[in-house]
Formats: sequence, structure tokens, C-alpha cells
Amino acid sequence: MLTGTVIYLIFANVPALAPIADWYAPYNPTVMPVFMFGILFVTFCKIDFHKLLPVRWHWWVLLQQAVCVFVIVGLVLFFHLSGKSLIIMESILACIIGPCAAAAAVVTAKLGGSLEQMTTYTFLSNFLTAILIPICFPLIEPSGDRSFAEALFKILADVGTVLLIPMALAYIVKHFFHRLHRVIVGVKDLSYYLWGVSLTIVTGTTVMNICHAANSIGFILIIAFLSLLLCFFQFGSGRFIGHYFKATVEAGQALGQKNTAFAIWIAAAYLNPLSTVGPGCYIVWQNFINSLEIWSCRKKGEEHFV
Repeated sequence: MLTGTVIYLIFANVPALAPIADWYAPYNPTVMPVFMFGILFVTFCKIDFHKLLPVRWHWWVLLQQAVCVFVIVGLVLFFHLSGKSLIIMESILACIIGPCAAAAAVVTAKLGGSLEQMTTYTFLSNFLTAILIPICFPLIEPSGDRSFAEALFKILADVGTVLLIPMALAYIVKHFFHRLHRVIVGVKDLSYYLWGVSLTIVTGTTVMNICHAANSIGFILIIAFLSLLLCFFQFGSGRFIGHYFKATVEAGQALGQKNTAFAIWIAAAYLNPLSTVGPGCYIVWQNFINSLEIWSCRKKGEEHFV
């Protein structure tokens, strides 16, 4: 995150680097989906598909996510929100509608939760996100040159390519191209390094949007504070749902730990660019909570190694 911030500030303030920045700018919207595709593909290549079975808490957590999304969209439409109010709601929506992070399964396993249940939920969460985004985004950010149906299918194609095709491709490679599969899974922490590069890019993009925003620092701090409250709400409500099914850790991570790089990409691509501040701050808050959880487990001697 610091690297992305520093790189953007260097390119923004050193005139001699302007030609490089101008050359790269048209490619920036395409780079993020490519990295999202790669991260999910590599992650799913390491999964045993035969162990991916839904359990009851999955459906309750998915239901809460869907309800929260429709409540936000309903408020925007009912009150005809615009301007700063709309940007705030879009920031919150991006943090809610984003799928569960692929890394959530690893964190859950370290906390003593079920790796298989979390991996299954990651699949289900990606499917839900791929359905919700094309329906909701054209309603709150209508495209002047496209009808609702055209915008729906355009977004569905974009999101489906990033979220759903990696699943199918990973299944094919795992079961029919064994040599290629061994090469992919043999590269240690490949998905982690891809995620690290993507985090650098999305952080730089978020900083750029903040620097070019025609809004005060106070307004940006409001979005940051609301994303903090939302982060606590999602982790807390997930754990509340999970305790009914003896899956407190799993449900908490499932609802709270988001694929924020993806959330920033969709916010920048389909909503007001300033709405990326919400998921950009959410990165900090969720990693802060994850660190506290792992530290607490380690202190109690309950940390698991994965």
C-alpha cells in the first residue's frame, strides 16, 4: 500500500516521468481485471473441488450480504440521492457487494476455522457478486448512452470474466492438464505475490482519485470513518450468525474480509471514482482486525499453521 502511494506521488510530481505516465494511463483499467483473474485462477488451482460442499451458515451470510446491498440501492433510489450523499452510499455499497477475499480461507485456517468451508463460501460469494453487480450498478449509475439491459449485460460480461471463468479454467487445468497444474501450484506464494502487485496498483489508483477529487479532506475522512464502522459491523454480524452454527470464525471472516482490490476496481469502473476511497480504507481496517485476531490466537497458543 505504501509502495503504491509513493509510486503515484513520484509520477505525479516529477515532470520528466509524465510521458511514461501518459503511456500507461490507458492500460490501467485493464491491468486490474487481469490481476484479479490471475489471483483467483491460481487460488482455485490449489483447491480440492470434491470437498467443496455448502453448509447452512453459508446461506445466512449470503442472505445478509444480499439484503444489505438491496437496502443501500433502495435508499439511493427512494431518496433520489446525488452528489456527496450518493458518493458515500456508493462507497459503502462497494465494500458490501465485493466478494469474500481469497485470502480469507488462509486467515480462517490460522484461526482454527475450516479451510474447506471458507473456500466453498469464496465460490458462492463470487457467484453472488457476479449476479448483484450487473443488476444494481446500472440502477444507481445509469449510463447515458446505454439502456439498463445493455449496461446489465456489459457489466455481467466484465464481472463474469473476472470471477467465474477462473473457476472453470482452474477446474479444467486441475483435472485435464496435470503437468501445467503441477507447475502452477509448485510456485510458492504465487497468488500472494500477484495480490501484492494488485494491491500496489489499486492503492495508487485510490490515492490518485483522492488527489484529483474536488472535495474536502473532511468529506474523505467521513467516508473513511464510515468504512471503519462498516468493517466492524460486517465482522461482528458475521460472527453473530456463525455462533448459531458453531462457525463463529468462519462466518466472521466470510462476511468481513473482502476482496478489496476487486471492490476498488468495480467502484472505479462503474461508480463515481471517489467511491474507491471506501474500499481503499477498508483494506486498512480489515487487515487491522485480522492482525488483532491472529495476535490474540498466538497469545493464547491457539494459532494454527497453514
